[in-house]
Amino acid sequence: MNTELFISKRLFFDKSNQQFLSKKIIRIALFGIALGLAVMIVSVAVITGFKTEIRNKVIGFGSHIQIINFESRNSYENPPISKNQPFACELKNINGVELVQVFATKPGMIKTDESIQGIVLKGVGPGYDWSFFEKNLIDGVIPKLNDTNRVNEILLSDNISRLLKLRTGESAVLYFINENEVTPRMLQLKVSGIYSTSLEEFDNLFIIGDIKQIQRLNDWQPDEISGFEILVSDFSKIDLIERDVRNLVINYSNENSAILRTESITRQYPQIFDWLSILDMNVWVILFLMVMVAGFNMISALLVLILERSTMIGVLKSLGSPNRSIRRVFLYLSVFLTSRGMLWGNVIGISIILIQKTFHIIKLNPATYYVDVVPVNFNITHILLLNMGCLLVTTLMLVIPSYLVSKISPDKSIRFD
Repeated sequence: MNTELFISKRLFFDKSNQQFLSKKIIRIALFGIALGLAVMIVSVAVITGFKTEIRNKVIGFGSHIQIINFESRNSYENPPISKNQPFACELKNINGVELVQVFATKPGMIKTDESIQGIVLKGVGPGYDWSFFEKNLIDGVIPKLNDTNRVNEILLSDNISRLLKLRTGESAVLYFINENEVTPRMLQLKVSGIYSTSLEEFDNLFIIGDIKQIQRLNDWQPDEISGFEILVSDFSKIDLIERDVRNLVINYSNENSAILRTESITRQYPQIFDWLSILDMNVWVILFLMVMVAGFNMISALLVLILERSTMIGVLKSLGSPNRSIRRVFLYLSVFLTSRGMLWGNVIGISIILIQKTFHIIKLNPATYYVDVVPVNFNITHILLLNMGCLLVTTLMLVIPSYLVSKISPDKSIRFD
């Protein structure tokens, strides 16, 4: 039988013993623990939710990994490659690869009688994954592409449609200039749908349409494309998957074909992902401060518990209990009290997350934050790790203050009771 655990349970659960505790000090300590854990849970949920939301938006425009011509520079005017690559069938067999699709991009302008805007027409094929744009579609429908005919429909962003005063069902005139050509080439396309992602850097740029339109503009063959887009199942393994894709591409390369290279989304837009990685530091600072607050609150509560129970400590020592055994009693009691505070912290933190996730109460300015509501990521693993980490660190911080037990003399504590 664990005697120390038995005594601590009696002290914690027996209501007749609670009158000996300084209730106000204990309640303040528990409130600090609950508030600290709630802040940690909400902070982690908001930061991870914000990072996931922004990351998914960037990936929605460019996928996780691209295979493009080696001669391509930081431009949307890329030299063509053949879509009939010998490695194309094996890409889907790489562990972690979910989808492979073709694309082509071409910079140009969209013009009305009153305004003009520089854009990039991104052409996609019939097998393109429209789930990202379907999620962000605010008007109209997705263009219905096919393998035979060119589709004269485009998906326009809400920013461009408001700037140029274009609505769903209206026609837009796009102009493109090829190298060594003086006269621009013109396309008149119908706006089938309007999307909005609140990521203005991309919303102000991309128009989505049929890849056959770009092949026609560039005088490409039907099998020529700008590159392949690869979607992966786990973003944290993007570097490993890109390495496998790169090795596969290199193994199938030959002297007569164009030299290809792979490019991950993190290298394509380093400024965005570097900015998102900085947010991790903010989370660690918040976690450190909140854990320290919770720890010092429980230290003060532990000292009060020891002083109030000095008579009990004297009796236990007179009965032969060593200091180590008595320290365990108060450490167990502190863990019980910490767990009670953490229980309320979980209730508060999880409630805030679920309310925001369901009702979107807290709004944001999308022009500044790239999202219109505060995004939250409810991850049970994060919550469990926060609870275990908070309990472990707080308990370790209580070890040294528990040595105050050894300073209490049994004869004095019993004599003056």
